[in-house]
Amino acid sequence: MTNVAIVTGGSKGIGKAIVERLEREAYTVYNLDITPSEGNYRHCDVSDTQQVKSAITDIVAEEGRVDALISNAGRHLSANIENTDEATFDALFALNVKGAYAAIQAVLPSMKSQQGGSIVVVASDQAIIGKPNSFAYNLTKHALASMAKTTALDYAAFNIRANAVCPGTIETPLFHNAIDAYCQRSGADKAEIVAEEAALQPLGRLGQPEEIAALVNFLISPEASFITGSLQSIDGGYTTQ
Repeated sequence: MTNVAIVTGGSKGIGKAIVERLEREAYTVYNLDITPSEGNYRHCDVSDTQQVKSAITDIVAEEGRVDALISNAGRHLSANIENTDEATFDALFALNVKGAYAAIQAVLPSMKSQQGGSIVVVASDQAIIGKPNSFAYNLTKHALASMAKTTALDYAAFNIRANAVCPGTIETPLFHNAIDAYCQRSGADKAEIVAEEAALQPLGRLGQPEEIAALVNFLISPEASFITGSLQSIDGGYTTQ
């Protein structure tokens, strides 16, 4: 029997690396995203809870089960509280937090029936620490950490595990877009800024999406069967400073 995994936001960056890793591990992987991709792609605006629930309900009906959910969809926002208007705040929470809420809620009936399953939410090092100019984004990532912890406690009796991975600075298209935008505003040299970002990490380099995918693959595997409710830092040592 092939294990079934659902990944939200699996078309680019960390999400794409997770999809590709799980496919190599012989999972049947469904990607819910607004950006088309190869494989079992389902168009889904993850900020719309009804679209998320409908997509997952359809997948469970087709496959008869879901073994793993990786809630990865999200976006970054650089702004302090004064520069975060209510509409922007609501939109960020709809994607980063309510999307995860809807996906977890939708997979739980199947996992309870199976008496097993694994849920991984992709949080951030900002689920552990604060960073400047990151008011709303930081809130969303702390919320995801809480979601993993409470879900782990509420559903342990069903052998359902929930964990959060907390990546630091990872070299993704999102990272490069943010650096490009900063350089456009400031006139800074991109190579210098990337080097400075790498130097901030105790290991002296940026993380790679494939490294996050490897951790996710471990967390949903039987080898991690006694790990639940955890926040797994994967940040080159950044949050230990």
